[in-house]
Amino acid sequence: MSDRPYDVILYGASGFVGKQTVRYFANHVSSEQVRWAIAGRNRQKLEAVRDEVGASVDVLTADSQDQQAIDAIVSQTRVLLTTAGPFALYGNALVDACVRFKTHYVDITGETPWVRTLIDRYHDQAAIDGTRIIPCCGFDSVPSDLGTYLMIRHIQRELNVPCKQVKAYFQAAGGFNGGTLASAFNLYDSQGLAQMNQPFLLNPAKNRAQSEIDRNRDPQTPSFDPDLNTWIAPFFMGAVNTRIVRRSAALYEDWQEPYGTDFTYQEYLKFDEPLAGLKATSTTAGLALLMGVLQQPQVRSLLQPILPQPGAGPSEQTMNEGWFSCELIGTTIDGRKVRGIIRDQGDPGNRATVKFVCESALSLALQSSELPGGQTRGGILTPATGLGGILAERLRCTGMTIEIDSSVLD
Repeated sequence: MSDRPYDVILYGASGFVGKQTVRYFANHVSSEQVRWAIAGRNRQKLEAVRDEVGASVDVLTADSQDQQAIDAIVSQTRVLLTTAGPFALYGNALVDACVRFKTHYVDITGETPWVRTLIDRYHDQAAIDGTRIIPCCGFDSVPSDLGTYLMIRHIQRELNVPCKQVKAYFQAAGGFNGGTLASAFNLYDSQGLAQMNQPFLLNPAKNRAQSEIDRNRDPQTPSFDPDLNTWIAPFFMGAVNTRIVRRSAALYEDWQEPYGTDFTYQEYLKFDEPLAGLKATSTTAGLALLMGVLQQPQVRSLLQPILPQPGAGPSEQTMNEGWFSCELIGTTIDGRKVRGIIRDQGDPGNRATVKFVCESALSLALQSSELPGGQTRGGILTPATGLGGILAERLRCTGMTIEIDSSVLD
């Protein structure tokens, strides 16, 4: 692939998040270091983005439904980064081309039913070829997946015992963009919710005991957490992130690098005092009500026109003032607990997501020989299995806090 004209192509570059990836590359990547271009279906919009950002890069055009045009783009690059969602509608031709041309791939989807179709169609061939197809490289699901991976390996290395459980606790502030909402609505319209409720949706096929399934079901109610000494509630992204973490655990087990016997992962929203219990309860009730409302097609059709549309999103001020925090607590098989933290300034759905996916693409473009499994690893992977510690170190270099505390909690 070294003879290809580009190292990275940014597809969907005229969308709301896509524009931010262009700006990120323009601000953080030198043309001598990385050969990159932008792509999408509308040349005029793409050129406007290029001119607005002030980047001297090539513009390539292809409609996501035109396989021949997509092939022409994918065949020219070593890595494809796409932000064009809903991915179940606009991602199939891109992934298909990436597998055929052995081009590494990253995106920001949280559409786990679609990821399941990629696993069924492409995992075996990509694994044979050493092609890394890595969905969910945004806020879905890098903090969860990478944080768990770092916690597990720290416990194994420093304490020399297996890890039994990791829990993640999120807090965040920011705004939604139209593309994220469009992906969510498409999940409801495509009847993907039933699949999303399966705890092991993305794992390799395996007969599981009912007790294991029950132990890994998504939490439904608020509760008081003694490790944090405050109240927690179900996290609305948990149905995505936990599936990615469990796939990572299963793949590492297949590769003889297991997380631990009967390992479990779960995640929550964390609430601070005062009135943490009331906040947790009201948030859980509000989320349940919203989910119930959105399952009504007539209500969805009424809401969609008044919510942010694809291409629209929060203000610069909202994105800059946003932030996220992911606290992790890992428990060893002998009961010891280790704490970790991933946090950054900038709203999670835009600023953090852009940083995550861009640094994921740069990990593939610049450090492929250092990635987990070496150059031969491939398949429908996860951030932890496809990028691992290389991504963590790149994110630290951007100023993101990623720490695992060596001291053991009482």
